[in-house]
Amino acid sequence: MTRYLLKRLTFSLITLFAVITVVFFLLRIAPGGPFDGERQLPPEIEANLKAAYNLDEPLYRQFALYLGRLVTGDLGPSFRQKDFDVNELVSRGLPVSTALGISALLLAVLAGMAVGTLAGLHPGKPLDVWLMSLSNLNLAIPTIVAGPVLILIFAVFLRWVPAGGSGTFTHFVLPVIALALPYVAAVARLIRGGIVSAGSEPHVTTARAKGLSPGRIVGFHMLPTASIPLISFLGPAAAGLLTGSVVVEQIFDLPGIGRYFVQGALARDYTLVMGVVVVYSTAILLFNFLADVAYGLVDPRIRAL
Repeated sequence: MTRYLLKRLTFSLITLFAVITVVFFLLRIAPGGPFDGERQLPPEIEANLKAAYNLDEPLYRQFALYLGRLVTGDLGPSFRQKDFDVNELVSRGLPVSTALGISALLLAVLAGMAVGTLAGLHPGKPLDVWLMSLSNLNLAIPTIVAGPVLILIFAVFLRWVPAGGSGTFTHFVLPVIALALPYVAAVARLIRGGIVSAGSEPHVTTARAKGLSPGRIVGFHMLPTASIPLISFLGPAAAGLLTGSVVVEQIFDLPGIGRYFVQGALARDYTLVMGVVVVYSTAILLFNFLADVAYGLVDPRIRAL
């Protein structure tokens, strides 16, 4: 197991370094710069600004300086928001993005397992067909479409919840639902297939023959087996929810790090974009690593790879 974990950890660190390297150089070679604006700066002022942020150094030197700060946990100063450094901006937006992502993941797992179990217990029947059709519809509708539709129905017409902002718990209801909907459908399809397959397993047949209650059979004999594919799905799902929150935060005007990423990209704020990329990439690789660990614990065959 230790060899397996070291192998996955090494792969994750190499991937993180590759992502940082590619994004760093892509930002530098893209047209425009952090000090380009509608008003042209005098050459001497622009030169002083570039010197202050080491932008007058060769690219390899800039990259080495950035890696040196990054190792110490310093994400650098923001080029455009001069009153804040990137660490401060990320620390302000990360709690919002984390709350949004965790809430959406919990909703996706709980609702998806409920829908998948109901459908799997009635394979081929109208309830199964209706639930799976609804799931397919959720998968087909992108979040950028589902978000405005939810706002139109529940915030504008019904006025049940706010359309945007982050002042209270109710402000997060629609964003969480919009972010979770595709993953509810994906989890439901996984669990539905697992329930149908588990229904013909010998231990389930034995449990029925012993006269165990349907609830006990499903909860203790079918769901554990049906949930094994869900473990491997949770890593990519958590990563997808984290990156998908960028769109949701823009639609619902949430002050998460996704909004800072968009602002930084538009303003060519190199360090702000890099800071958000580092946080996103680290979180995604961490989720995938934890999913690999969990899957290795559940299935010993994986540890031998």
